[in-house]
Amino acid sequence: MSANRDYLGRYRLIRLIRAGASCQVWEAIDDIDHRKLALKALQPELRADKQEIAFLRHEFEVGKGFSHPNVIEVYDFSTDRSIPYLALELSTGRNFKQALREGYETIAHKLVHIIQRAAEGLAYFHEQGWVHRDVKPDNFLVDEQWDVKLIDFALAQKQAGMLSKLFSMKGKIQGTRSYMAPEQIRGKAPQQTADIYSFGCMVFELLSGKLPYTASTPEELLHKHLQAGVPSVNVNNSNVTVEFNDLVFRMMSKNAEARPQSMQEFLDEMKALRVFRVTPKPPAEDAVEEQE
Repeated sequence: MSANRDYLGRYRLIRLIRAGASCQVWEAIDDIDHRKLALKALQPELRADKQEIAFLRHEFEVGKGFSHPNVIEVYDFSTDRSIPYLALELSTGRNFKQALREGYETIAHKLVHIIQRAAEGLAYFHEQGWVHRDVKPDNFLVDEQWDVKLIDFALAQKQAGMLSKLFSMKGKIQGTRSYMAPEQIRGKAPQQTADIYSFGCMVFELLSGKLPYTASTPEELLHKHLQAGVPSVNVNNSNVTVEFNDLVFRMMSKNAEARPQSMQEFLDEMKALRVFRVTPKPPAEDAVEEQE
């Protein structure tokens, strides 16, 4: 897509926000109601790829009825000039991974807030009957006002009922290896407890600046999620309380039944305890103290 073709359907393209392996994301304006939004369009080489088109359409079908402050709104799916695209709520934020790269100290004072908002978004997603299946820092946005949005529903599946849990066949492994629950690796029917495991891995990374498991090969990494002992957050961040460390530890249990059984259960437990021994200060406050 080039800037001189500055429309997709009724949406006028303003600027390219980012370009990934499969999609371009544009800021746009709806010519009908004049609201700003984001357009997610497939890259030129993928515009005839049936699977990529199906992922984009599926993301629309999953998200079209959602209404929650911590879940991105999905407005429209269409095709113009053979370009499939998705119209979404515009968020100017960076993702959690990008925020973490800016330095732990730049977000530490807001981590309790953003973890809770992210958990509330995922809890709502689960309440609608869906399992996200790709929970990771890249799929949460946070803006300058610290508003948080869950994004990217391409891999989402309906939570399995009892019959599908009993009779499900092993499926293709989908997700991101660094955050993948053991049962997801084994191709078992989707359950929200798998997302809870992934969320625990993400919280571990936000608090420690490190992934819970690293490996030299993809196979070794998956093996660690299946077999390796669960690491402790406060080994890497001694300011995390024992109580919150234990909660994150349980989220990453190999046994799904040992984890919190819902994101609401996690939220209730988190709100009942302290996350940090000493509350982190905003970077500006630290700078003022150093000058004094």
